[in-house]
Amino acid sequence: MPDPTQAKPYYTLTTGQSPLIATAIHDGHVVRDNISSLFSLSSDERLREEDPFTAGWVSITDNQIIGLNSRFEMDLNRPREKAIYRKPEDAWGLTVWKEELSEELAQESLARYDQFYANVKKMLQSIADRHGCFVVYDLHTYNHRREGADGPEADPQDNPEVNLGTGNMNRQLWAPVVDAFTQNLQAYDYQGRHLDVRENVKFEGGHFMRWIHDTFPGRACVISIEFKKFFMDEWTGKPDEAQLQEIRKALQSTIAPVLAAREQVCKTLSP
Repeated sequence: MPDPTQAKPYYTLTTGQSPLIATAIHDGHVVRDNISSLFSLSSDERLREEDPFTAGWVSITDNQIIGLNSRFEMDLNRPREKAIYRKPEDAWGLTVWKEELSEELAQESLARYDQFYANVKKMLQSIADRHGCFVVYDLHTYNHRREGADGPEADPQDNPEVNLGTGNMNRQLWAPVVDAFTQNLQAYDYQGRHLDVRENVKFEGGHFMRWIHDTFPGRACVISIEFKKFFMDEWTGKPDEAQLQEIRKALQSTIAPVLAAREQVCKTLSP
């Protein structure tokens, strides 16, 4: 049996010189050939729960982690035992598979999951060795029109345009970094207005963020950044190109103050 980790790539890692990493682990949409016919969901139905266009935002920095395969194949932002959506309750009530996925195919997916985490660990270790500590922008999007294309929007009070997940970080230690990010994103002139940016309202962050914090304690500040899909039609998948570019610029505007805050925190850490 061919080694699944040697098949066509299902993620890309790009390492540069900055202490800032941007990730888009849910951007991917493709599924591998030997499971593509087993899905009970259409390509459009899968796309609705993925994070298209987030890979376009990681270019704000030279360290980039991008998922190329669909989260419906294996979800890189969930613990290993939950990385495959086996039951509807794992996937927003959706029935993902026509019949139960075979253990052989599941293990092939999990081998890919393990390879991803092993290689990301090496990448982040090299950045930690070079810079002492680092910041991750963990980029995601989320739906807010779950009742259909013509249905109502979810209540904005509980669904900010940008939700910052900081659920398991040492919030006190990294306060200068998180505050710099939040304040600068809130202050950005977004097409003549300001974005609604709030912390831990809709999400507190997923497994990927938690794994990085646990693997690099005191050296990693991961902000899980969830953009509500206000910049696109979540039912057709069609984006507003001007807003895609504006979000990228808004993220770019936070980098200088965030890296200055990172430097401040790093000086307080033990060597």
